Amino acid sequence: MQDYQLYTLKNGLQVYHLPAPGNPLAVVNIMYNVGSRDEDAERTGFAHLFEHLMFGGSANIPSYDEPLQMVGGENNAFTNTDITNYYIQLPVENLETAFWLESDRMLSLDFSQKSLDVQKGVVVEEFRQRYLNQPYGDAMHHLRDLAYKKHPYRWPTIGLKTDHIEDAVLQDVKDFFFKHYRPNNAIMVVAADLPGERILELSEKWFGPIESGEIKPRNLPAEDAQLEPRRKEVSEKVPMDALYLAWPMAGRMTDEFYSANLLSDILGHGKSSRLVNTLVKEERIFHSLSAYVSGSLDPGLFIIEGKLNPGHSPESAEGRLWEELRKLQDAGFSAEETEKVKNQSETALAGSEVEILNRCINLAYFALCGKPEDYRKELEKIQKVSREDIESMFRKLIRTENSSTLVYRSKPD
Repeated sequence: MQDYQLYTLKNGLQVYHLPAPGNPLAVVNIMYNVGSRDEDAERTGFAHLFEHLMFGGSANIPSYDEPLQMVGGENNAFTNTDITNYYIQLPVENLETAFWLESDRMLSLDFSQKSLDVQKGVVVEEFRQRYLNQPYGDAMHHLRDLAYKKHPYRWPTIGLKTDHIEDAVLQDVKDFFFKHYRPNNAIMVVAADLPGERILELSEKWFGPIESGEIKPRNLPAEDAQLEPRRKEVSEKVPMDALYLAWPMAGRMTDEFYSANLLSDILGHGKSSRLVNTLVKEERIFHSLSAYVSGSLDPGLFIIEGKLNPGHSPESAEGRLWEELRKLQDAGFSAEETEKVKNQSETALAGSEVEILNRCINLAYFALCGKPEDYRKELEKIQKVSREDIESMFRKLIRTENSSTLVYRSKPD
């Protein structure tokens, strides 16, 4: 049974109301259907730049944070390859302040050269500090460039290079905003201890007058099947050699995603995972090792990465890793091991849903994907995965011919 109400305004904005009985705080979460996959290859990093610009003042409100702080609220945002998300938490009696703030910046930003210059500087500095000057910070730039040849996932959310941000002009910014930041390209979820009628009234009052936009269907290029291994080596001043291996996998909204995600937990999530137990704790080939999935909406990546201990070359470590992977494929997993990772995943999921903000974000995400009714079915989907599903996914996914390998060598000073 669904625990939300949906109202769709005439301009296309979908408003979901999540009742929060007894909760003194309310949440307003707005998710825009735009991420780095919607960027031009010559103008990357724009979706992330807009996350910053959205806090630089809007058409009628020069300061976004000041009025929110005056009513005891807080806010934040995040961007990834597929979405851009903004949220506000504040006392429920001050909920209308959130509607006022969010509607004004959906209406239009305060497009000024000063604001653009400030935020470009902030984003470029973040690029340099987190990706260019951080050890292994550009690893995902290299790995994505290996694994993707056509799809815009070939660059990270931060962008391909700082020039794309530094060269952005005001007209580029305006065009991107009015192309993507429209009510009919957004999902708003409001969690509050208020009747649905009040949520609809506020939504109509503050968001109803905003004009919808022309949202064109995506036509993103699909990757060709990878039939031979890809490889790249880089050498930088980093503490130790590292290995990154990636394989193409299904997108987030498929049933296959859950099998792949649980496989990553068995192989390299936590101290008792198979690869960590053997290659880190017992044989001490790797200093650290992990396996994870990218979780993107379009076909993503299954990744294993590890930092090597001194005395072990990338070549020998890579050979031993493949040897262990093939051994595990032949041996399979026990029923107890499968249940263990499923229980861990279910516990983490249940814990996250305690927070009303997380529930808002999850509902917005599944609604954006066209399946709002699935937002509380994650547990059910995890439970349906069998040991045979995980082992079959292992054999299908982890093969030499569809692998992309990045060798990150430590350069002597």
